Amino acid sequence: MSCKVARIMDTKALQAVAIAMASEQSVNKVLCSIVEGLAQQSCLALARIWLIDKGDICDSCIMRIACPNREKCLHLVASKGAPIDAETDWSRLDGEFKRFPLNFKKIGQIGATGEPIYITDVESKDDWISRKEWAKREKIKSFAGHPLIFRGEILGVLGVFRREKMTDEDIELLKLYAGHAAVAIANARAFEEIESLKQQLELENDYLREEVKEVFAYDEIVGQSAALQKVLRQIELVATSNATVLITGESGTGKELVARAIHSNSPRKNRPLIKVNCAAIAPELFESEFFGHIRGAFTGAVKDRTGRFQLADGGTLFLDEVGEIPLQLQGKLLRVLQEGEFEKVGEDKTRKIDVRLIAATNRDLLKEVDKGTFRQDLYYRLSVFPIHVPPLRERLEDIPLLAEHLANLVAKRLSCPHLKLSEKNMRQLQSYNWQGNVRELQNVIERAAIQNQCGKAVLDFSSLQSSVVIKPVAVQPQSSLLTRAELIEQERANIITALEKTDYKIYGKGGAAEILGMKPTTLASRMKALGIKKQVSVS
Repeated sequence: MSCKVARIMDTKALQAVAIAMASEQSVNKVLCSIVEGLAQQSCLALARIWLIDKGDICDSCIMRIACPNREKCLHLVASKGAPIDAETDWSRLDGEFKRFPLNFKKIGQIGATGEPIYITDVESKDDWISRKEWAKREKIKSFAGHPLIFRGEILGVLGVFRREKMTDEDIELLKLYAGHAAVAIANARAFEEIESLKQQLELENDYLREEVKEVFAYDEIVGQSAALQKVLRQIELVATSNATVLITGESGTGKELVARAIHSNSPRKNRPLIKVNCAAIAPELFESEFFGHIRGAFTGAVKDRTGRFQLADGGTLFLDEVGEIPLQLQGKLLRVLQEGEFEKVGEDKTRKIDVRLIAATNRDLLKEVDKGTFRQDLYYRLSVFPIHVPPLRERLEDIPLLAEHLANLVAKRLSCPHLKLSEKNMRQLQSYNWQGNVRELQNVIERAAIQNQCGKAVLDFSSLQSSVVIKPVAVQPQSSLLTRAELIEQERANIITALEKTDYKIYGKGGAAEILGMKPTTLASRMKALGIKKQVSVS
């Protein structure tokens, strides 16, 4: 059947394709519909679409010499045709013309100017085509290149190669079709952006719900010890900068609370704080969790996913237990920190982000570096500003304030209006060697309140002694209740007594730390906090 005889049928077919692609909400499906609809037309050899996007493979692109401005170029995004050799695949997007510099050759000229180009007789103007032998072998007679324009913006170029000469009627039909195609592409992009924003909003809401569940644990940083005041001064210093912070400390010391304090006092406070618990992610899912993935990137990827880095764009990303990140992913994390760029799993597109990173760990990362399980360059990139959160046993003087604060939170949660802590309670709590730190203190108070069923005005911790691993600090018996100042003075006197008995020997067998049932580092910290200096004998 000749082209002229088939043209009426072609017009109806293209109208049907235009209507169908207008209902698509996926950019890839729209692009495929455009070229497939053209490929079904009689006498057509090849239809292709290039869209304008930022330069991404400039260093390896074979046309880089012809591209003075490497910010943008034309990307081949769809291709369909009917080669004479049926085994040839013209749907591939990775061939010689996968990129075109703007203003380079006919395709680049159309993309830069927005003006169409029609070659109705290729044989008389064969100097314009890059591959003359291809045109001759495929019997190409005409070419039409039309800009894809939506609301004055040039989106890209639609190129069509035919095996018959193109008439004015063909050109008018292609103009109409290109107009419909541009609208469909723009609409699909808008749908995808809305879906991405919707997904991001849903994820942010999930994070906010998680934060609301956890907020009762530590509502604010509570304590007046010298060790805690040092942490607060460090928070104040680093909060207003964009420096990466590494928070170290044992589990349950409140590292996440420090991260929240840094974020809430930073210029990014009105943007999201996104938390990632690295210890809770399966090794094979880290990359998808961090950077996201596109549909079909791997088995089970049934839809696009926004990664945590993209969710935190403009805000702060908190990587809790950062020492759990697999070694093979640490290089990609380092790249994001240094260059602010990443790619979703299964996607070639490079994305820019602006994220402030705060990391936390209860591990000794320098030891992990020595063992080869943590990258040294990543460690130094994370620890631009290190903050160490001291364990609770090194700031015992904070326990009364902290316990009272947590008791009030528990009272509200359990509807116990008269929940109080006595001086006896305080002495009990201060005698514990808190291995679980503040989190354990919170759990002990809540458990005591539940066991008492809020029926007693004062909590009783005596029944918990057997379930908590403790090492008692030597306390002199008292006939009456002690004030907080008296408790501190008693602790000071007790430590001095132990030091005098051991001739101020702190470490080792028979040292003051062993007598008091404390770690030597804990004793040294308490001595510093209480102003106790080691005595040096003079002969």
